[in-house]
Amino acid sequence: MRLFYTDVFVLPLPAGHRFPMEKYARLRQHLLASGDFAESDFHLPPAASDEELARAHAPGYIRQVVDGSLPEPMQKAIGFPWSAGMVERSRRSAGATLAACRAALSDGVAANLAGGTHHAFHDRGEGFCVFNDAAVAARAMQAEGGAERILIVDCDVHQGNGTASILRDDPSIFTFSIHGARNFPFTKETSDLDIELPDGCGDAAYLQHLDDGLSTAFDLARAQLVIYLAGADPYLDDRLGRLSLSIAGLIERDRQIFSRCRQADVPVAIAMAGGYARQIDDTVAIHANTVRLARRHWA
Repeated sequence: MRLFYTDVFVLPLPAGHRFPMEKYARLRQHLLASGDFAESDFHLPPAASDEELARAHAPGYIRQVVDGSLPEPMQKAIGFPWSAGMVERSRRSAGATLAACRAALSDGVAANLAGGTHHAFHDRGEGFCVFNDAAVAARAMQAEGGAERILIVDCDVHQGNGTASILRDDPSIFTFSIHGARNFPFTKETSDLDIELPDGCGDAAYLQHLDDGLSTAFDLARAQLVIYLAGADPYLDDRLGRLSLSIAGLIERDRQIFSRCRQADVPVAIAMAGGYARQIDDTVAIHANTVRLARRHWA
């Protein structure tokens, strides 16, 4: 199973910034130390090109990001200060999901050990998201002839509003988001399928809604590729989560999704998406569980 990582591309953050950037390096270290993966399984992805980004993003917005001319309100909405490192990391993160899609089409499954930047819109970013890696990768796979019909399954606790907006009028890419009804973003976009869940929703209710949603999404999408945003933030001790899933429940969530993909013989590319647990080791363990379970399903 090929794993694509971007943690070596430093994103300078101001002191006291709460985004847990260190989780990405710790995830790679955790997976390597587990003995389930060899050094040769880990790959540095190429950066997404302007042409690849422009299939999902406005050329003017790409130029503003690259040359650092984003207006202050747009930069503030993203949440990261501009730097050359921010640009490179954002390009590589989109490139990693793109590379994972190519690898999945060949091997059945692959993962970006970061990504899931689903709050980036066509002409702006927000919520720590600069470029929308799932939309960029889906459009690239279509342009390259790898897959014509694609299903994006977004299990981050926050709705994939940017993804829904970019792909709203594209019937060839089906967007499914299962998320907290009262969580960010507070103004939701419209995915092809949205399942909104109340605060405190535990394992049983979540898994039943997910099962129902997957049945609908697979029936309607008729997908040749799944892009799975496997957020760790529905976890019960996540600072931004509020859905109260246990680690066992999150493992079952992953199992449901991978089993559906296997049954339908559809390859899956995974991105990690959000995770903000009070104990960073919990976030790392949840992401690692996803990757290891995927590997077992395609062993």
